[in-house]
Amino acid sequence: MSALDNVKVIELTTMITGPLAGMLLADLGASVTKIESRETGDPFRNFHGGLYSAHFLSYNRNKRSLTLDLRSQKGKEIFFDLIRGADVLIDNFRPGVLDRLGFSSEALMKENPRLIHASITGFGADGPYRDRPAYDAVAQSLSGVMSQFLDKAAPQVAGPTLSDNITGFYAAYGVLGALYERERTGKGKRVETSMLEATIAFAPDAFLNFKHHNVKVGPLTRVSTSQSYAFTCQDERLLAIHLSSPPKFWEGMLKAIGREELAKDPRFAARDARIKNYRELAAELGKTFATRPRAEWVGRLEANDVPYAPVLDVAEVFEDPQVQHLQLFYQAVHPAEGQVWGVNPPLWFDGERPGPMHAPPQLGEHNAEILAELGLSAQEIAELKKNSVV
Repeated sequence: MSALDNVKVIELTTMITGPLAGMLLADLGASVTKIESRETGDPFRNFHGGLYSAHFLSYNRNKRSLTLDLRSQKGKEIFFDLIRGADVLIDNFRPGVLDRLGFSSEALMKENPRLIHASITGFGADGPYRDRPAYDAVAQSLSGVMSQFLDKAAPQVAGPTLSDNITGFYAAYGVLGALYERERTGKGKRVETSMLEATIAFAPDAFLNFKHHNVKVGPLTRVSTSQSYAFTCQDERLLAIHLSSPPKFWEGMLKAIGREELAKDPRFAARDARIKNYRELAAELGKTFATRPRAEWVGRLEANDVPYAPVLDVAEVFEDPQVQHLQLFYQAVHPAEGQVWGVNPPLWFDGERPGPMHAPPQLGEHNAEILAELGLSAQEIAELKKNSVV
């Protein structure tokens, strides 16, 4: 048995935050039905043309797809039928959208008092920004997180989505807590989170350092404190080290690179001095790392127990021995789409990963199957399709 066997989830979401929350529950064994618009489905489907992009694949494995016109009367009836048999509903609409469709929390709980309704918004259910559109860069910016990455002299948004993914994890976390509480009370609950709240909560140290110590946090604040560096080696390959606070890592690095004299330099002798003079130390170390190829530095750092890693690009990660040992990537076979790559859940239960992993669904792939489970006949399903309800 999987942890969430027999838990039924209805997912009314698009893009990343909601689909990721649903996928996390699906990975643990929940039965997740993704409701999509009839024409294009989740907009992430067509990010590279067609309706089965890698963006969509990344956040929608282990689900079934049902297309449904929620504005039609029959579509609303089918949706409420699904809700009556569900344990969880996840949505990531702006505040008020479900209310206008006739699916307010009150209406949903009336149909199913045991329902856990997880609602994800950009900025919260109310407040001055409630009606604004929100995407990852918006939440990163408003949360103060992006300011910790950007160079003000040459600002450039970069890297993977953070706020989107963080919010999806917090939503799933809230659902799991509500499911556990329902075992005691028998009652459902509304769970809310927002991209703004989740992003701030995920990285609290900057805010508390500012409040407690008046630290003005910028792009180098955290890395100078943690003594994290990246260097270009002689062969132009990149190497990162993270010394943290134990003196043995600082001393081990100096020995590995043959720069023990830096331990006596007043600019770098004490950890506080190394934090204060981070740029100067990075420049000094960089000169040394530039004199030998990365493979040689890797051997020396390894021999001296220094926390390090080569900076790998995406293609190189697949070939890394530890990644291969952990079997982090898998291939599933979809009957129409063929082989589909995925990233395994990073969890082990009694030595085994959750599974098996099923390829994400085609748009409307499970319409007939799901509607039949609701008691509709083949003729009724054909009529719904003819009338553009599904």
